[in-house]
Amino acid sequence: MKARKSKKRAPSFRKLLKTSKVKLDNKLKNKQYKQQSTVKKYRKEQRKLRQAVKDVVSKKPLPLEDGKQIYRAQRTEEEEEEALPLDMMDEDDLQLLKDLGQMPSFLTRDLSSSEPVHVKKRKQESIIDKYEKVPRRLPTEPEKEVIHLLPIKDKCGIIPQTREKPVVQSNTNEEEEEEMESEKVVPEVPMPKLTTEEYIIERRRKLQEKKIHIAALASAILSDPDSNIKKLKELRAMLMEQDPDVAVIVRKLVMVSLMELFKDITPSYKIRPLTETEKASKVRKETQKLREFEEGLVSQYKFYLENLEQIIKDWKQRKLKKSNVVSLKAYKGLAEIAVKSLCELLVALPHFNFHNNIIVLIVPLMNDKSKLISEMCFEAVQKLFKQDKLGHASLGVVKVISGFVKSQNYVVRPELLKSFLYLRIKEIEVKKDTEDINAPRKFMNYKEKRKSLSRMQRKWKKAEEKLERELREAEASESTEKKMKLHTETLNIVFVTYFRILKKAQRSPLLPAVLEGLAKFAHLINVEFFDDLLVVLHTLIESGELSYRECLHCVHTAFHILSGQGDVLNIDPMKFYTHLYKTLFKLHAGATNQDVEIVLQCLDVMLTKRRKQVSQQRALAFIKRLCTLALHVLPDSSIGILATNRGLMHTFPRTDLLLDNESQGSGIFLPELDEPEYCNAQNTALWELHTLRRHYHPVVQRFASHLIAGAPSEGSEALRPDLSRRSATELFETYSMKTMTFNPPVMSANPSKKDKIFHVDSYLNEDLNQLIRTHCNETAIQLPLDFTRYLKASVQ
Repeated sequence: MKARKSKKRAPSFRKLLKTSKVKLDNKLKNKQYKQQSTVKKYRKEQRKLRQAVKDVVSKKPLPLEDGKQIYRAQRTEEEEEEALPLDMMDEDDLQLLKDLGQMPSFLTRDLSSSEPVHVKKRKQESIIDKYEKVPRRLPTEPEKEVIHLLPIKDKCGIIPQTREKPVVQSNTNEEEEEEMESEKVVPEVPMPKLTTEEYIIERRRKLQEKKIHIAALASAILSDPDSNIKKLKELRAMLMEQDPDVAVIVRKLVMVSLMELFKDITPSYKIRPLTETEKASKVRKETQKLREFEEGLVSQYKFYLENLEQIIKDWKQRKLKKSNVVSLKAYKGLAEIAVKSLCELLVALPHFNFHNNIIVLIVPLMNDKSKLISEMCFEAVQKLFKQDKLGHASLGVVKVISGFVKSQNYVVRPELLKSFLYLRIKEIEVKKDTEDINAPRKFMNYKEKRKSLSRMQRKWKKAEEKLERELREAEASESTEKKMKLHTETLNIVFVTYFRILKKAQRSPLLPAVLEGLAKFAHLINVEFFDDLLVVLHTLIESGELSYRECLHCVHTAFHILSGQGDVLNIDPMKFYTHLYKTLFKLHAGATNQDVEIVLQCLDVMLTKRRKQVSQQRALAFIKRLCTLALHVLPDSSIGILATNRGLMHTFPRTDLLLDNESQGSGIFLPELDEPEYCNAQNTALWELHTLRRHYHPVVQRFASHLIAGAPSEGSEALRPDLSRRSATELFETYSMKTMTFNPPVMSANPSKKDKIFHVDSYLNEDLNQLIRTHCNETAIQLPLDFTRYLKASVQ
């Protein structure tokens, strides 16, 4: 016979394509779930079997003949004695018993029950009655563990089947032995007590072993990062060092080592996660190896940052760990190393993954109570702003700082806003202005070429224009447009932060930083805001709630605004000139020397850069007052002020009349008047320069002599190039008194000739000298001091 062919055909390729991917995934998942459930059932059965064996082993053996068996034997004997012999029964009764014995129901029936044989089950029989009918067991019967088997179904019903559990000896079960061994309590071996010297030697040995291990792992990773990327995990695991003797030092070393490793092996691009399509596609071995390296690097870098964050949180919360390996005192040292590592990564890897997460960690720490940590974070942000050419990282930091300042209700350290002064926005704007001035040359159209050029010239012109277009596309770059967009967004956030503080927190200690920032970025502010800003600044000065330094910042900001685009506006800042002229004498040798630098910057912006808007009377009044101020301040401030006067005398040549002692015009000089325009400064002279000519500082003497001679640029009274080419602010910083030393050192004033020394008594009267000698030669009598006498006299 021919074998019948199977009608079932293999599915075609088209049919397979129609099959839903979801359906295939579901089938795979169901198959996996079945396998898992099978494994779980097998484990559960094995667990039950072990528990049963353990229970059997734990029970005590019972005797074979127990009380119940004896009781049953006695009872059967008594029943046999009481039973009637068969020969005393009737024939009918015997026949009935024989018939019943041959019936199968007789054998299976429970003889202890009083129910008839053929009685049907009652449907409404109560549970209590059934329970009462079940025979009781005597308490002497031991409980036996049984295994329930499959029941047997018969004509009369279902017969349950059971079997006693087999007793397995403990020495045959290996797993039970293992569990028993694990449960045994191993007595702890007491560590030998070490002396202090032995303890130090042992600690050094452990620390040396850890250092060698860290160095070996780091060297292996640096030698071949692609193959040894898994060793980063091993090195990172040492951050959880549990040996209390070396835990703190090892964790610090591992943190720094990992930070340096990530700086070295991290690529110069951001690693993005792979899509599902890319994961499913087949690639070359080199590409797959690169993918594995990038994936491992990103995951380990993420875990490392999480570890650093956890260390900082532990220090903030001051909570002791359960392991008690590191003490609370060591938390601060670990946190400082963690913050230092984060700062280094913030500056070194602004392009890599999780940079925004590092910014979110660093910015709140700039406001930390610990001065060391806040300074580290401030310096890191400052470096980031200085080296960020494109602006992505700067924008991220500015956003976080602005949000943090607002969330803290403007009660933060001024360093957060001072960091804005290091943004590289001004340089890009300067380049943009030069591009606008030097506009690109326009190309000639076809008609212009035909009129002015020949055929060969047109051909060469076409090739030249094509080449020029290609060069322009290569140079001009999208980066320039991106930079402008990023810097515009950054400046908007900076100005929003500044204006919020000016509006809502005018008494905040952040105000000097705000005014300084406005002074720096004033050329980028929209002209529409200038008038309102000047009104706000003047209101702040007139309120009297600002310190002298903050008032100087207001003046400096106002003139920075007016010196740029503000030249277009018709605004007379006479009130700011008056305020500065009136408050100059608040500077003196007993006050802070930091304010002099701001005053020098204000004078440069107010008088030198706005020379066309400054009258001669105003210039004369400021020169006179500055010479008077030079007598009251420290040498470095005197040098800066005299350098400013030198610049003003060059800017306003007619001010040399102050070097003449003849008066010009009517009236007398009124130094107590606060209006520089009406104090008649032309009727005075710079007599202060002759006093400064005898100053103890040689540079002050040189400047005073130079100004008395009319500030010449040539001749014997001209200044050296190192003094004449520097601005007043640079000279003030060069000859600074911060170290409490003179630069150059001041020579002691020793007389050149040894004059005859006169005794003091030679000038006194002879009688008076005799009286002094007599009084000095008298022997002093020691008497007890009685202060109460004078006290009583004063009370009376």
